[in-house]
Amino acid sequence: MTGGNHADGAAAGRGGGPVPTSGPPVKAVTGPTEQVVVVGAGLSGLASALYLTGAGCAVTLVERADHVGGRVGRYRFADYEIDSGATVLTLPALIDDALAAVGTDTSKTVPPLRIRQLDPAYHARFADGSELRVFSDPDRMSAEVAQTCGPDEAVRYRRLRDWLGRVFRAEYDEFLATNFDSPLDMVRFPGKRAALLELVRLGAFGRLGNRVDRTLRDPRLTRLFTFQALYAGMAPEQALGVYGAIPYMDTGLGVYFPDGGMRSVAETLAGAFTAAGGRLELGTEVTGIDYDRNRARRVLLADGRDLPCDAVILTADLGSLDRFGARPPRRLRASPSAVVAHGTVPAGIAESWPVQAHHTIDFGAAWSRTFAEITPRRGGRLMSDPSLLLTRPALSDPGLYLTRGETRYEPFSLLAPCPNLDSAPLDWNRLGPSYLRELLAVLESRGYHEISAQFSVDRLDTPATWLDQGMIAGTPFSAAHLFRQTGPFRTRNLARGRENVVLAGCGTTPGVGVPTALLSGKLAAQRVVGENRGARTRAPATVRPPSVTEAVN
Repeated sequence: MTGGNHADGAAAGRGGGPVPTSGPPVKAVTGPTEQVVVVGAGLSGLASALYLTGAGCAVTLVERADHVGGRVGRYRFADYEIDSGATVLTLPALIDDALAAVGTDTSKTVPPLRIRQLDPAYHARFADGSELRVFSDPDRMSAEVAQTCGPDEAVRYRRLRDWLGRVFRAEYDEFLATNFDSPLDMVRFPGKRAALLELVRLGAFGRLGNRVDRTLRDPRLTRLFTFQALYAGMAPEQALGVYGAIPYMDTGLGVYFPDGGMRSVAETLAGAFTAAGGRLELGTEVTGIDYDRNRARRVLLADGRDLPCDAVILTADLGSLDRFGARPPRRLRASPSAVVAHGTVPAGIAESWPVQAHHTIDFGAAWSRTFAEITPRRGGRLMSDPSLLLTRPALSDPGLYLTRGETRYEPFSLLAPCPNLDSAPLDWNRLGPSYLRELLAVLESRGYHEISAQFSVDRLDTPATWLDQGMIAGTPFSAAHLFRQTGPFRTRNLARGRENVVLAGCGTTPGVGVPTALLSGKLAAQRVVGENRGARTRAPATVRPPSVTEAVN
């Protein structure tokens, strides 16, 4: 971003203000665009459908599953539901912007969407028994760092936070929330050129890990500002400093959680879409697209119907593009994958665990070795000293507790990063259950008493799960954010060789994550209708920050 349009003060409340729509002209779909079919009702598909509807298009949104959400969906069991994908929400103002495209907001949806800030965002636990809580408020975080790591490290934390914020502000408008037609756009347009020069001045094209190591002294704090490199698909010492925007979103702008779970975000967007006149078809599988030369004319459905279209937004994973007549990019390197177990645990058992937090990161001691094991292109291995993410959403939203007989239970998810199938072609159908038992034994040894016996697992997702869903290399995190796969070099959202097919989702611009998926949907919509075709009723408006009483302790 040039000029730092998103000041920290404004951004800290709900993760930033309205996403700008102005910018250099970009290529758009030619010809009529009145009828648009969006394939896939994940966050990018839902966002694009809202922006297109607000611009006056007649939009049909089709989804193979019986519910919306995609990677932010849900699993439904006999007596409860649980989020099936992402559990970390940042930049929730992007939700407000998508809703504003059709003239509504989170207070007017049915039911209203209530989003609260998690405080702390994370609770980190280290192999030496020490702990650190992550607060987005700089004063509270400084006090936390001073207490655990010493006052000098608190000063260094402030210095790092300032640098991360400058990187975020320099790149947001001109590199994240924008379309690229060519890498030359970075020097062709004044705004992008100024942002590029600012990033160079900040040293953002050096290595993130090196910068953090030079600024901080305590390795525990270093981990809290570099583990997010996994979101980008690489080790901190390989990630460019521009990816400092990711830890800044987490640690500087805050982590949030919607009542009812992350799936509530998708359900709210879907409700706003249909209320605005959009057509949503669930349980509807797309088998292909019928082309006239290079122009999509009809979207073909498994039930024998077809949907006429002037344009298509395709949110399929990069590994599935060819089935829709879109050429997949060549020689992609995929991000690491994950093993995720979902289920329930007796609340009384969980209350005895060493940490009581919505998000707990339980770090192993061998941090550098962990990245070496799970990130190589070939020869990956399972973590020998696991670092794990534990998610207990009922601690933030008590409505998620459930009762069986006289015992109260809470939903619980455990995530373990692992190599993708290109890196380590393991037989996960055989390995999955035994590996989960190993992980639970590790947690048991770290003080999570009775987790092995009391965690009732209802769903185990592995790289084999993701591969079956068409995701490249069996990873839900899509293409890694190598330099050659990021920004203007990432898979472009105009499908190669097709005049009116636009891509959206984590595999294309701007990349992996909840906020970037929402941005991807907006950028895809801009490719269809152009950047200056406005929303139906009003411009995006920043929703007030949560009150102090809404924060979760």
